[in-house]
Amino acid sequence: MSDPRLTPFNGHVAHVSLKDQLDAERFTAGEQMQIAASVAPLLQSPDGDMDRELLLGRNFLALDAENAAPWVYGIADRDGYCGWVHGSNLVGARATTHAVSVRESYFKATADLKTTGQTHPVFLGSEVCVTGALGDWSQIALDQAAAERPETFYLPSRHLRPASQPAKDPVEVARLFLGTPYLWGGNSGRGIDCSGLVQVAYHACGLACPGDSDQQAAMPGQQLDDATELGPGDLIFWNGHVAISTGLGTLIHTNAHHMNTVEEPISKVIQRIAASDTGPVTSRLRPDRIKLPTI
Repeated sequence: MSDPRLTPFNGHVAHVSLKDQLDAERFTAGEQMQIAASVAPLLQSPDGDMDRELLLGRNFLALDAENAAPWVYGIADRDGYCGWVHGSNLVGARATTHAVSVRESYFKATADLKTTGQTHPVFLGSEVCVTGALGDWSQIALDQAAAERPETFYLPSRHLRPASQPAKDPVEVARLFLGTPYLWGGNSGRGIDCSGLVQVAYHACGLACPGDSDQQAAMPGQQLDDATELGPGDLIFWNGHVAISTGLGTLIHTNAHHMNTVEEPISKVIQRIAASDTGPVTSRLRPDRIKLPTI
């Protein structure tokens, strides 16, 4: 049976790539859209459970906006995860130039540190279109679902990096999330889960990585035995859990035990988890460093 997370078919509409593989009411190439909210839940079904989160500026290939309106079914870029996004969180796709490089930042209507007014959160990995600069602030143009034209906002320039210049070390990216609360399916600095942490860290470095821990365990790479010393960025898997080795005898993971993102000794974690329902380590992986496709 095909994995619904990676099979673009919702029972009614399917992507054209599946035309000779299944029966659908309609096949479509889809329409390229973009996330217009700080964080948009990607759901298993309309009004259903959240599988993952999509961040501002990320592309979403919309396949079906009719059968469960206002919900839109489609495919997330970067990892091909399929699901439903609320239509209010989507706008037409536009080119982005920069990515947020800190765990959490904000944009607002004025380029002034001391002005008051509403601020809008953005998170590491969010992408924006920088159209200019004013002092220490980057001017960004955002399309809003209810607006007739792009709106102009300002974001601290120190919190951005060019989208063409990814981070270099997944471990250092993961450390930015220390103290971030555990959130099932989360992919942002407001809340994240174990596999979300791995994916965000690898994606920030321009490296391909799927969204869920079972998918990550199946990534191409070198399987490591118990005697092999874990290096920085190696992954350790349990039943339903994953952590990132720092290469210093510690690991970083987001976990329900702490309800937080922590760095702690590998031996301590293995012992604690082995005594729980999750059980022993199931595998250790040194993933191949495969670059993300250019969108």
